[in-house]
Amino acid sequence: MSIMLVWLFVSIAIILFCILKLKLNTAIALVLGSLFMGLVSGLGGVTTITQIGNGFGNLMKGIGLSIGFGVILGQLTSDSGAARKIANTMVKATSKRFALYGLGLTAFILSIPVFYDVTFVILIPVAVAISKEIQKPLHYAVGTTVIGAATAHTLVPPTPNPLAAAEILHFDIGIMLLVGIVVGLLAALIAMKIYIWIMDGGFWNKEKDETGVAVYENIDEFNLDKAPSFIASIIPIILPVILILLGTVCNATMDTVPEFINFISNKVIAMLFGVLAAYVVSSVALSREEKDKSATEALKSCGIVLLITGAGGSFGAIIGATGMADMIASGISNISGSPIVALIFAFFIAALLRIALGSGTVASITAMTIMSSVSATLSISPVWIAIACLSGSLSCGHVNDSGFWVSANLSGFSISGGLKTYTLGGALVGVLSMVFAMIGALIF
Repeated sequence: MSIMLVWLFVSIAIILFCILKLKLNTAIALVLGSLFMGLVSGLGGVTTITQIGNGFGNLMKGIGLSIGFGVILGQLTSDSGAARKIANTMVKATSKRFALYGLGLTAFILSIPVFYDVTFVILIPVAVAISKEIQKPLHYAVGTTVIGAATAHTLVPPTPNPLAAAEILHFDIGIMLLVGIVVGLLAALIAMKIYIWIMDGGFWNKEKDETGVAVYENIDEFNLDKAPSFIASIIPIILPVILILLGTVCNATMDTVPEFINFISNKVIAMLFGVLAAYVVSSVALSREEKDKSATEALKSCGIVLLITGAGGSFGAIIGATGMADMIASGISNISGSPIVALIFAFFIAALLRIALGSGTVASITAMTIMSSVSATLSISPVWIAIACLSGSLSCGHVNDSGFWVSANLSGFSISGGLKTYTLGGALVGVLSMVFAMIGALIF
């Protein structure tokens, strides 16, 4: 086992070198790392290539269409003004006392279909307005926005990480959706409270943590008079959630689930209905050509996401083929049969990979693949292993992460300011989510 661990660490080092020094695309670096791992582990050239292809294909077969539909849904929601309509309505519905929590909850809801970066761009003007309204410095609003958006993006399908979790660890996507929402909301709300306490304690240093140059003024404001209504805007977001959960509830309560329910609750079909609803809703604000342009723009970013996610699956398949995952599972079992030890191990694997690689998707997919063999040996639901891996990937975002720079630059914060908002917010919610995973593993 020792030599296999060495090869695993070297392959990760190769991936890091390719990304950080050679500036290669993450997908290319992952494939190179996979090739090295397969060849030095004795799989042979043909088997290594086959496993790389199988790992990519198997993961894409399970989540590729769902991710694609989710990205299009999010883009249409953003371009039509529906996301801003949701944001403005929800924030106005809260009092000044709870405005920061309302902003964080809005970020959570928007980040279910919309990527983190887009959610933050949409909400930063709202955050600025709220900070002036409640007479609190901007970092309060930015921090709660980060917490809400990052949590949903990491724990709630249809974003790539939680979708991959259900596929890799072989459990119902509805369970991931339900647990992700419940754990995510609880962790996010508590994290917001702790974050506000920390800031109230004088943690922020205006001179060091702010640059004085914010660029949110340059963000175009969407004419909300053209946007769909709040009810119409939120339908494409909640429709897939309802359909997926319908299948999960029926499977848990019925001996024989009707074929129709199995069909409409399938994640691909559920996301397809969500996309179709988004097309209909966005017709209020967008012409046919604009909707087509929006979908095309979504697919540009979707291609990169799918390539990196699939390449993460390839690396995971190589790890599995070498027997590395089974060895780790055996090692954990020999050390302790406690599920808590396994969850802590999963959390730290994902956290270390996130620190090194910057990509939460690659960190969580790799950690979940390593833990997939461990899952079968433990008497707990695999969803808690998924939450542990996802929490670890959420907990350590910093300067090698694009989300860090989007959050810091748009807010006018320095690197230290970014660390005190983006990194601190993610760390708080990551640790809290991990705590809930351990509690869930012990109770359920």
